[in-house]
Amino acid sequence: MRLARRAVPYALAAIMGATLPDVGLPGSALGAQPASSEAPARFETRPAVAGARWWKGNTHTHTTNSDGDTPPDQVARWYRMHGYQFLVLSDHNVFTDPATLASLVDDTFLLLPGEEVTSGFQKAAVHVNALAISALIPAPPRDSTLLGTVQRSVDAIRAVGAIPHINHPNFLWSIDTATLFRVRNDKLFEVFNGHPTVHNLGGGDWPGMEEAWDALLSRGRRLYGIAVDDAHHFQGEFTRERANPGRGWVVVHTPTLASRAIVNALEAGDFYASTGVTLDSVTSDTTVLAITIRQQSSFKYSTQFIGVNGRVLATDRSLTPRYRLRGDESYVRAKVTDSGGAIAWIQPVFTSRYRAAAP
Repeated sequence: MRLARRAVPYALAAIMGATLPDVGLPGSALGAQPASSEAPARFETRPAVAGARWWKGNTHTHTTNSDGDTPPDQVARWYRMHGYQFLVLSDHNVFTDPATLASLVDDTFLLLPGEEVTSGFQKAAVHVNALAISALIPAPPRDSTLLGTVQRSVDAIRAVGAIPHINHPNFLWSIDTATLFRVRNDKLFEVFNGHPTVHNLGGGDWPGMEEAWDALLSRGRRLYGIAVDDAHHFQGEFTRERANPGRGWVVVHTPTLASRAIVNALEAGDFYASTGVTLDSVTSDTTVLAITIRQQSSFKYSTQFIGVNGRVLATDRSLTPRYRLRGDESYVRAKVTDSGGAIAWIQPVFTSRYRAAAP
């Protein structure tokens, strides 16, 4: 394993109080140089869940019930045929009841009830997915602020016991990092969305989603990053310019293929997000984060372990990358990239030095 350092990205430097423009995040980053009297960092641990396995799924896709080009039953069949174990049909302000597609569901494939609660503020698109719903959630009235509009959607989803995730913040440059920081009661956002116009990598002075993620984590905002395809186009050509399926997904670690088990695992960070890399295991004890990568064809792999302010703590090019705490970390996440450009994002593992901040 080779230790590595890099310059602090533009957006992170800005919110750390440098001379670059301020993007509005309050406070200072969690210190990478803690007081010497503080005990060495230890990873938070959870009891192992007996019988847990990996389940591949997509939480964001569209059908002809809103702006997709294919009926719900054919969309569900596409994912089932391509090795997915669960799917959320998340049409805009439409509830597609999985009971109407019961013939497609068995112990190997699950349809989670969902909806893309769709609103907006001025020119911003405010789209928040609702997972594990039982009926339509009407889009709430718009607030007088962007933050208030996002919060109303999150609150409406929580009010019925469902799980929110904030969609494609960079679509139309809609939801800035400071707004994401201040949203309450949301634990999930899209670090990758496969639609061709959502600007995952940012642009100009607007940060990409990974840079925003580290800015949020470094200010004490516990947030997990999912990958989705946001598919609209199942017919015709599969090209870069079209919103085709199969570009991003999550792989959840839970004993059962059941709606509540899956969403609970998502909210607990018991999953990884991927655009093509497959993992066999992700484990941690009090001092070591360990990953096992599944070899595919002749691909080679590089794993970066990333900490506060997006700093690369170490790079490992083996199929079994490991990171051992030095003692000053507040969180560690990992990113596995293969030689074809596919990525797996391992969720942040927080340590005893992490201090969660209220938005």
